[in-house]
Amino acid sequence: MTPDSFDRAMIIGVTLNLLFVLVELGFGFFSGSLALLADAGHNASDVVGLLLAWGASFLARRPPSQKFTFGLRRATIYAAFLNAILLLVACVVILWEAIGRLSQPAPVAGFTMIAVAAIGVVINTATAILFMRGSKEDANVRGAFLHMAADAAVSVGVVLAGVAIMVTGVGWIDPFVSIIIVVVIVWGTWDLFTESVGLAMDAVPRRIDINELTDALSEVPGVLEIHDLHVWGMSTSEVMLTAHLVIAESSGQGSLKEAQSVLRERFAITHTTLQFEDPSAPQACPQQPDDRV
Repeated sequence: MTPDSFDRAMIIGVTLNLLFVLVELGFGFFSGSLALLADAGHNASDVVGLLLAWGASFLARRPPSQKFTFGLRRATIYAAFLNAILLLVACVVILWEAIGRLSQPAPVAGFTMIAVAAIGVVINTATAILFMRGSKEDANVRGAFLHMAADAAVSVGVVLAGVAIMVTGVGWIDPFVSIIIVVVIVWGTWDLFTESVGLAMDAVPRRIDINELTDALSEVPGVLEIHDLHVWGMSTSEVMLTAHLVIAESSGQGSLKEAQSVLRERFAITHTTLQFEDPSAPQACPQQPDDRV
């Protein structure tokens, strides 16, 4: 998904979900449904999260400057991290209220729950589809997709809770479903949280197998040794690599082009800095990775 198509998806997603939040809040208070209010709070955080992701994608497209020579691409990493934090905080609030209502269930209008949540199923599924293609390459877009996909599943759960309340009249079903909602949200958010933390700490992006990458570079004709290899995410979708390659004296530019081709075609790494060294006087690596970490 290109940044331009991401803009269109964001406009549609933010608009639909903001309208749905207002509907859920109104009917949640009217029906006394904590499940609806919990889902409204989650969807409200999603709207903020979508705006964060949208703003980050805008900043990532800004050209490099003399002060920010890489541009502002890392804004997408911080947006993904803030998205995850926002969702986890919302989960704590929902869980606290749900536990309180388990001991003192409030009367709930089951039909209202069903009707409003059914609308949510349609809206969240449609929004998730907008981000599905881009979610495969970009963690920032994947965060938006996971939010919407989880919301669709949660809305289905609220529909089922409404049906169960109408059939049985059992009030604790509503807060019980709210707790399930929290579990679903945390389950879907934790992976995004850990990935965004890793990217913020310059960890090797998950899609890159560092051992496979090292082996691939070692197989480039003329390459005798590799050291000072560093791989990290410039953004949630772009990867940067630097390395020192000890090469045979006769290889020269041929090895450089071959190494760049391998990195580009096999690992989709286009931002590279490769330093060639003479085999008779290789430089020591001051930042040799520690296998224990």
